[in-house]
Amino acid sequence: MQSSRASRDGAANPTVNEIRDQIERILSSGEFHAPDRGRRFLEFIVEETLSGRADYLKAYTIAQEVFARDTSFDAQNDPVVRIEAGRIRRALERYYLVAGHADSIVVTIPKGGYVPSFGYAEGACDPTAQVVSAPSTLPERDPTEPAPAPMRFPTRYRRWMWYAIAVSAAIVGVIGFLHVPRLSLTASPALSSSAVSSDGTQPRIMVEPFQNVPGKAASADIAQGLTDEVVGQLTKFREIVVIAPRTQPGSQAEGPWFALQGSVRLEADKMRLIARLIRLGDGAVIWADDYDADLRERNLLEVETDVAQRIATTIAQPYGIAFQPYVSKVVKPDSGDWEAYSCALSYYAYRAELDPRMHTAVRDCLTEAVRRLPTNSTYWALLSLIYLDEVRFQYQLRAQSSPRPLELAADAAKRAVDLDPRNARALQALMLASFFSNDVDAALRAGAAAYAINPNDTEVAGEYGFRLAMFGRWDTGCELISGAISRNPGPRGYYEVGMALCAYMRGDNQAAELWARMADLKYNPMHHLVLLAILGASGKLDEARSEQDWLRMNAPVLMENIRKEVALRLHRAQDQERFLDGLRASGVAIPPGDGMIGSQ
Repeated sequence: MQSSRASRDGAANPTVNEIRDQIERILSSGEFHAPDRGRRFLEFIVEETLSGRADYLKAYTIAQEVFARDTSFDAQNDPVVRIEAGRIRRALERYYLVAGHADSIVVTIPKGGYVPSFGYAEGACDPTAQVVSAPSTLPERDPTEPAPAPMRFPTRYRRWMWYAIAVSAAIVGVIGFLHVPRLSLTASPALSSSAVSSDGTQPRIMVEPFQNVPGKAASADIAQGLTDEVVGQLTKFREIVVIAPRTQPGSQAEGPWFALQGSVRLEADKMRLIARLIRLGDGAVIWADDYDADLRERNLLEVETDVAQRIATTIAQPYGIAFQPYVSKVVKPDSGDWEAYSCALSYYAYRAELDPRMHTAVRDCLTEAVRRLPTNSTYWALLSLIYLDEVRFQYQLRAQSSPRPLELAADAAKRAVDLDPRNARALQALMLASFFSNDVDAALRAGAAAYAINPNDTEVAGEYGFRLAMFGRWDTGCELISGAISRNPGPRGYYEVGMALCAYMRGDNQAAELWARMADLKYNPMHHLVLLAILGASGKLDEARSEQDWLRMNAPVLMENIRKEVALRLHRAQDQERFLDGLRASGVAIPPGDGMIGSQ
């Protein structure tokens, strides 16, 4: 690579020195989570590319140079290079989401090969600069990975097969949500004094020491490590109280509701963990799953982190096992404010379906909950979110609106964060209240903080992804949204419309329509509006007329305020116009704009 040369589309590439400085910045960051061999892997492929030897970056070469494999190495039978490449892709994605979002140089490893790509971040160099690949020849394609889909906006992170994602999401919706993809680990924060409510009504989970096969010291060490890691991952969720192993609970009223148990078996390099959640009130096994790992392919610490994150997400996320109605209905502690906790359960039931008939009752219940328990950060956050629904879902809820709901939402979110600045749900509420108040910078700061605290919380990750996408960071935001769909059992049909917009903005109208029809079309007029724009852009005018008829009948005020509602959500003028073009093509008369809210 020359020190400065033009890309194929006329934009300048970063210089060699800029790229090396960026690699040093990444490797020195505490937010770049990669083992030593992964760091060597990244340094090697970058230096080989900068030295003009990108053509030699094959699995065989990397295996010998980085992983000390001999000349008998066979990539088909030994996937070490492919696995490490995937791990480094995820580590880079996390770095740019959490610590490197303001960096001027972007480094990626496009799927299908091992040759890195370097480019300027949007707006960091010439306004026309785009992220471009360094190699002049096609990289080696890994036959086990899907070919990258063509993109029409810069691809800072990995590219997605949009149809494959849609089909996968549909399959996930059928088979359940127990097997969850890995997200990167962040440091487990210490509990603040306000983090655990003193009312005794949050689910209390005792993590019992995981058992191992007697007589095997190695599996005993793994069992202890997994127990500690699960405790650390569960404590990221403020909605539950975690009781550490070997802690003796007090009275039954203050004791645990559930016990998490596990057993570890180790045979040669194969590890299996069997985990289950027991409801102590009646001894019922309410959830169980098993996890397998090959320790020849993955570092033990990474396996422990991965498994612990999966367990924590499955149990403790807002729509997880601990919050399912059938799980908690026989759990009623003798002390504490059970009615207040029931309000939280009611909120999640309402939000999973976004049933307008439940909104007012749940809002009033949460109002009473924070009056009775004014130091509970999570209840304030949920109250903020339900106020905010009166703004973003106003055409759907048709409920009696609160006076100044956006102000009430913002006040409640600030109160929640003041009570517990490390509560990811409180920061999520602040992110959304700031976004709809058109303070996008504050919204993205709050979202980044929430995601850094608990990336295992799929509600946080999905909503943060939505805000990034609506602000115009489609590549990063759409990746987070797709992850939320694959791991989150609720809210039903909500993130699918985000993926519909992602596909629409990249010009893939067929995938956009598929996603839109998977979205919540029962109640939500905004989702119908998205489908209408897609149908217009696709030239499906008969179907578009049907959607227009539905909107005129069910949300006539929305049709009169289209510009305002679109601008409230899409914050870049070019994204607003692209969406409005689809509506115009469907036959909707769009009044001329007199300055767009939120345009950047």
